[in-house]
Amino acid sequence: MRPNVEPMAAKTILNRVRVPAMPFDWSINPYRGCQHGCSFCYARSTHTFLGQPADDTFQRHIYWKAGAPDILRRQLARLARQGRLPDHVAIGTATDPYQPLEAKAMLTRGCIEALADYGVPFSVTTRSPLVLRDLDILRRARVLSVNISLHTLDAQVWRRFEPASPAPRRRLETIGRLADAGVPVTVFAAPMLPYLTDSRETAAELAEACKSRGADRAMIDFLRLQAPEVKQWFFGVLQQHYPKLAPVYGNLYYRRAGLPESYVRPARERVEAEFRRLGLIGPGAAKRKPADNRTGRDAAGAVTEGGLAAGGRAGQAMEAGLPANGSGPGADGFASGPFGDPAAGSGCVPLQLTLF
Repeated sequence: MRPNVEPMAAKTILNRVRVPAMPFDWSINPYRGCQHGCSFCYARSTHTFLGQPADDTFQRHIYWKAGAPDILRRQLARLARQGRLPDHVAIGTATDPYQPLEAKAMLTRGCIEALADYGVPFSVTTRSPLVLRDLDILRRARVLSVNISLHTLDAQVWRRFEPASPAPRRRLETIGRLADAGVPVTVFAAPMLPYLTDSRETAAELAEACKSRGADRAMIDFLRLQAPEVKQWFFGVLQQHYPKLAPVYGNLYYRRAGLPESYVRPARERVEAEFRRLGLIGPGAAKRKPADNRTGRDAAGAVTEGGLAAGGRAGQAMEAGLPANGSGPGADGFASGPFGDPAAGSGCVPLQLTLF
């Protein structure tokens, strides 16, 4: 089924993120809605702000920001005159900037080309090998990191929770080609799904596969169901494919957005142990030298991912598009309760947005 694609007028493309705890100050999202339609995607609920339902309309009705690269260039020119060019622009904090529509629309390509021309450091988060199309720009740009979202190698889990996204093996190939080109690569191993992707064995398999392809480092995070629309959609998918796990998840996420500490602490320890063993998190991560001096490394050779730390609030927030302290007003004026805080009620509160 072909998606309904609709242009959206935008006054700005480069959006200021006014949350001090976030690991970046600016974000770019050329699209609203995402053809990947992952069942756990927190951004699904943002479609309601456009007067659309948060069901599969999220992946069937896609908005693209008309003239995004030109609008961005005008913004960058103004900031350059003021001496205020960004230190870090995060691309794809909400929806995938390399979803299938990008192959034709080329909005993301135009945006990263503008950032490269102005020497602005940026990171990109995607599940798609389409990012490889833009290696010619990435090689000359100040790339802080290309973040590849990959939380499982299990084909069954992938097909059931994110069937419209590129297969895990294609994402691994993408990691390898980016690394070979000297582009810094971070693996976003998120969201880890309780009892499905968070065993020591599956974590070891994933970590070894990513390391062997040349990934610099990894960020680990666990499933959060922050908005009621997302929680409802995810549980529908879970009930369909894993009915025995539905009541288990019901207990884990009852009146909360995140996992209880009694579950997540040992789960995080065993998963992170496998990535740490291979140097993908911790002090030994991100020491590979880039192919040239144009990629976004600091003087010590580490990826300057705005304080991205595996398992840390900043890194988790980056994947989730949420503030690292889990609370407080956001760039768009919405608020969210603390992660996994039972006192926060169901966790079904207006979603914190630092997105569009």
